[in-house]
Amino acid sequence: MENQDTPQIITHIEHNLNHSLFDCKWIPCSAKFVVIGCLPKGSGTIEIFEITSGEINKIKEIERPNSYKCGTFGASSDIERRLATGDFKGTLEIWDLEKTCQVYITKEHTDIINSIDGIGGNTFNCGAPELVTGSRDGTVKVWDPRQRGKPVANMQPMKGEIKRDCWAVAFGNSFNDAERIVVAGYDNGDLKMFDLRTMSLRWECNLRNGVCSTEFDRKDIPMNKLVATTLEGKFHVFDIRTQNPTKGFAQVLDNSTKSGTIWVSRHLPQNRDIFVTCAGNGQVSLWKYEYPEQRFHVDGHGVAVGVPGKLNRLQRMVISSQPINALDWNKDHLGLAVATAYDQYVRVIVTTKLNLH
Repeated sequence: MENQDTPQIITHIEHNLNHSLFDCKWIPCSAKFVVIGCLPKGSGTIEIFEITSGEINKIKEIERPNSYKCGTFGASSDIERRLATGDFKGTLEIWDLEKTCQVYITKEHTDIINSIDGIGGNTFNCGAPELVTGSRDGTVKVWDPRQRGKPVANMQPMKGEIKRDCWAVAFGNSFNDAERIVVAGYDNGDLKMFDLRTMSLRWECNLRNGVCSTEFDRKDIPMNKLVATTLEGKFHVFDIRTQNPTKGFAQVLDNSTKSGTIWVSRHLPQNRDIFVTCAGNGQVSLWKYEYPEQRFHVDGHGVAVGVPGKLNRLQRMVISSQPINALDWNKDHLGLAVATAYDQYVRVIVTTKLNLH
């Protein structure tokens, strides 16, 4: 008999679109969301949907010549609600969705922008509003939307090194106006942590499979946990409070999902220890990270070594016949999420009983 406290993952609304979908984001403080994708003729589309009376209604659409790949509201305030997008030609744009017009455009990448993240839009005394983009051209660039044109930081391979395709980027550790970290994942399994305060590579490792998604459990606190998902149905949860000079960070590896690529992972805004993973077979899995009694111990040399926790799967549900490539939790309503998949459906998902965990 199933535990009555077990969360349930319910598909509330399904809506079919006639083109490829790559990303989706809730518009802050609203019942609306954006879906980013590519039309069959190759042009890009940004569609705005609103939930009314249990249905999805499209209220606006922006079409441009180049396909869009990713988007974020992270560098914009909840008042302005400006969407930053990356496209297949390497262009970064920022949109005023109310007026459906560009307010910023720059093309410093030479190839597709695979991933984008934003920070600083709603936080005070925690640094400038910034965007980070990761591209197939092998570079990771950081942008200040208040400064036109050039990136404020550019992480790229040394001369002569092979340029690896950057698949995933994420901000974190932005707990004051000086500290800020960017994590980048690459197609060869490299995971790199860049310290923007010192402009240095703080830590790196190789996960043996291409890194599809990476996210801190919270962006605006001292680094706590980091999830990185990969090909071959694996994901890693790093405890990044304690960094050992030789062993790095303690981690938990989960490879129990026999469903191909783990495309994306997203932490619940209301509880940083609960997160969801989305797999290649259309399965959504809900996880809770259980901390150990002691998060670190001191070894024989007097150096702190992190202790990994445990993963508890709360629920799993197949909601799509194709890989789920994007999911975004709603910050205002616990358990409400929007997801896109390669079956050309956008879905509104409700997860129950999260307040009990």
